[in-house]
Amino acid sequence: MKKRSYYTIWFTGMLITVVLISIVAMTLGRYSMTVKEVLAILFPKWFTKVEVIDTMRTVILDIRLPRVLLALISGAGLSVAGAAFQGLFSNPLATPDTLGVSTGASFGAALGILLGASAMQIQLLALCTGVAAVLLVYMVGRMNGTSSMIMIVLSGMVISALFSAMVSLIKYVADPQDVLPTITFWLMGSMSGTTKQTLTMGAPFILIGTVIIFTLRFKLNALSLPEDEAKSLGINIKLIRLLIIIGATMITASVVSMCGQIGWVGLLIPHISRMLFGNNNKYVLPASILLGAIFMLVVDTLARSASAAEIPVSILTAVIGAPFFIILLRRTGGIK
Repeated sequence: MKKRSYYTIWFTGMLITVVLISIVAMTLGRYSMTVKEVLAILFPKWFTKVEVIDTMRTVILDIRLPRVLLALISGAGLSVAGAAFQGLFSNPLATPDTLGVSTGASFGAALGILLGASAMQIQLLALCTGVAAVLLVYMVGRMNGTSSMIMIVLSGMVISALFSAMVSLIKYVADPQDVLPTITFWLMGSMSGTTKQTLTMGAPFILIGTVIIFTLRFKLNALSLPEDEAKSLGINIKLIRLLIIIGATMITASVVSMCGQIGWVGLLIPHISRMLFGNNNKYVLPASILLGAIFMLVVDTLARSASAAEIPVSILTAVIGAPFFIILLRRTGGIK
């Protein structure tokens, strides 16, 4: 009973925090607003006495709201994908890019920028190459018609290194005056280019992948058991592994296609969730979703409002995440 109350308090608090931080984030920026003005734009029927102008509506509805939504779903998606991979591969250092999807998507985006493609074409190309990278990993990892987790992980490392080299090749041949800076800034991660159109195209993949993994959170616990024991429980291990990989791939490829490479979120947040709620994925995955959304939104808000020039998101996630991870290691006595 005490445990249930503990979980209820924490999850309720995190949900409230997500809502509050989202509203506060929309008030911050070069065009500052009050909380009442933001609420009047979002809920005009409830705040009829608050006066707002068209410029305020444009800033909130066309710029800040899509960006806040992207930060929330990206953080939630990367965190739940990282937690799922750590459970699937029984590796506390697994990240959403374990199978090379991030570097594959980065290659597609860099190629699109090099060829002068439009923003939507770049996003689509990044999404396709990210999925292609994972398919290539799966094909390379199969031996004699079967594939082991070790072979898949090793194949992921190889394919990731291959696509990373191809990204470097594109940067080498790119025009150093115009194209190279664009590719470099994009690879560092930024949500500055978020629009309703890009969000509409990419968000469904993140949401579907998150739902797939969230639905399998109970069965993910069984994958930590020896394979014979898991099969004796009536669990189709191959199907569960495949679905988790598909879900995580959809999430990561879509996030990278919209805002570039963002590190640390999928590694750090699941460990914080385990520190708070134990190793049961019934609680770890929902906690990762909420904590990841909070973390990513706070980081992105700092990135766009801490200075006159926007700071790449991946720089802040590393600057914040690395010291926090060190503190976490020292408190827990190492990764377990």
